[in-house]
Amino acid sequence: MNNRENKYDHMILRAEDKAINWYPGHMARAKRKLEEQLSRVDVVVELCDARIPRASRNPELDKLVRNKKRLLILNKADLAEEQATRAWLGYFRAQGIDCMSFDSAKGRAKDVISRIEKSASEAVAKMAAKGVKKTVRVMIVGVPNVGKSTFTNKVNGASIAKTGDRPGVTRNNQWVKITPYLELLDTPGLLWPKLDDQKDARALAYVGTINDQIMDQQMLAVNLLEMLMDVKPAAAAARFKLKDTTLRGVALLEEACRGRGWLMPGGVMDTDRGSAVILDEFRGGKLGRLTLQNAPEKKQDKVLDEAAEKE
Repeated sequence: MNNRENKYDHMILRAEDKAINWYPGHMARAKRKLEEQLSRVDVVVELCDARIPRASRNPELDKLVRNKKRLLILNKADLAEEQATRAWLGYFRAQGIDCMSFDSAKGRAKDVISRIEKSASEAVAKMAAKGVKKTVRVMIVGVPNVGKSTFTNKVNGASIAKTGDRPGVTRNNQWVKITPYLELLDTPGLLWPKLDDQKDARALAYVGTINDQIMDQQMLAVNLLEMLMDVKPAAAAARFKLKDTTLRGVALLEEACRGRGWLMPGGVMDTDRGSAVILDEFRGGKLGRLTLQNAPEKKQDKVLDEAAEKE
């Protein structure tokens, strides 16, 4: 995967985006509100996207919630490759991180509630010793469009939190009562001010975390198509009805437009429409399960390596 990523090391943000505030004011406000609410919660549940576990974890959250009991959930696991998700869970657990995967379509609320109760057991026991039945308060955090509101609704069993297929739908904190003694706080998606790693930026853009309006959507779609032709060529060729699978660059996008009939009057390729649909269909899992980032491989024992060199 790492070798393949180097091939697509393109800038996904337009040159003029240097003047665009891609860390908008509402995210700065969301961060302040999150900090204000932290003292009221017992457990922080962080959601990341199972297709891009590394890129979809906000490094600033580690600093903000470091003193709280935490549960990391690899959400949208139904869109990611099962083996890759298991590898990521093993990687995080090896670092002492309590984690689980969750199927955004068929996940069971009781599985999540059980893990949350386990995380909060110490605080609950402490209050029980004082004769108090504690209400556990849980904060749901993560980057935009990672599925926090859909997840909250799933656990609740009803649609209370606002949802959408674009980043930024949730703008305010929303408390949701799950049981008489369990409450969830759905928070707005939080990005960090500067993305230095363009591979991570591209991955976030593919899954819809970064707003499409601040990027060159056609170049993003071209890069995505090229990657798909490497990792899932049969599925991509069938989905977009590609006759010439050797094409790359804008010619590949035009071939997809031709195959799917995304044409304007006079037979001109409607690459704007094509780019939008390609991204939407990928994000919706129409090309099957796909993980864009593999878990780091375990490092070999240096002591054994050194011993082998001496022999």
